[in-house]
Amino acid sequence: MFEKNTAQRPFSIIIPTWNNLEFLKICIRSIRQNSMAGHQIIVHVNEGTDGTLDWVKSQNLDYTYSERNIGVCLACNAMRRKVKTDYIFYLNDDMYLLPGWDSALNRELDKLPDDRFFLSGTMIQPHNYLDVGITANYGDSIDSFDEERLLREYMSFKMTDWRGATWPPNLIHRDMWDLIGGYSVEFSPGMYSDPDLTAKLYLAGVRYFKGLSDCRVYHFETKSTSRVLKNDGHTQFLFKWGFPNSRLRGNYTGLGLPFDGSSFVPKKAKHVSRLKLLFTLLRGKRVGCPSFDNDSIRIE
Repeated sequence: MFEKNTAQRPFSIIIPTWNNLEFLKICIRSIRQNSMAGHQIIVHVNEGTDGTLDWVKSQNLDYTYSERNIGVCLACNAMRRKVKTDYIFYLNDDMYLLPGWDSALNRELDKLPDDRFFLSGTMIQPHNYLDVGITANYGDSIDSFDEERLLREYMSFKMTDWRGATWPPNLIHRDMWDLIGGYSVEFSPGMYSDPDLTAKLYLAGVRYFKGLSDCRVYHFETKSTSRVLKNDGHTQFLFKWGFPNSRLRGNYTGLGLPFDGSSFVPKKAKHVSRLKLLFTLLRGKRVGCPSFDNDSIRIE
């Protein structure tokens, strides 16, 4: 374990979890084991029928709680109430932070003139399906996880900083979070809430969307999203913004392009015609989020 460096900025790490205790334990251990600074850890416990709530309490972690799964959007916004630092770092519960992750973010923050930024780490995944990332298999389950080999090899993969930060792990200043209102709950339980957040930041004047090669995290991949009833985020995004997420990535943030320090020149994106939007609706696409029952949502 590293000796904590008080000169480094601490972050408030928010982690939504849904009956995923064994992965959560690995996630929390990686924070404690591989961080240079002493970060605040906040967990939102959805249901917690697998013992998660009791375990989180036993670890003296800050937490919020809901008796049922409310998805990542409401969970992340609930955890904002517990934030004690200037920076919010969003992490999935099936991620393992690798040594140097927070030092890389702190070095980047030292360069920035203001708080108008959005930073992402670089994921290493066993079965990569993203535009940006490293494909390397160190296991996709608790039993198959080869932690020792991962810690030896994770920096051996060549990767440059890249444009278009969107998905977790990501870092945002709490003032920008508050300005845009955090995650949009209409995207609950969470599909396409990441690009929607990026679009809101862009609308608020943010132009610095950067993925850091040296901030690396191993991602076991979709251990919760594979179980949840998904909202039709693609169509929701299209109706909200007037163009698909692919245009946000390609025209405005340049997702996946090497970050060479120059400003990205946005390409003008045509809004989708009202006729095409109407045709999408008439095809029967579900725009709303999955229906909740009549009970009120209680978050503690």
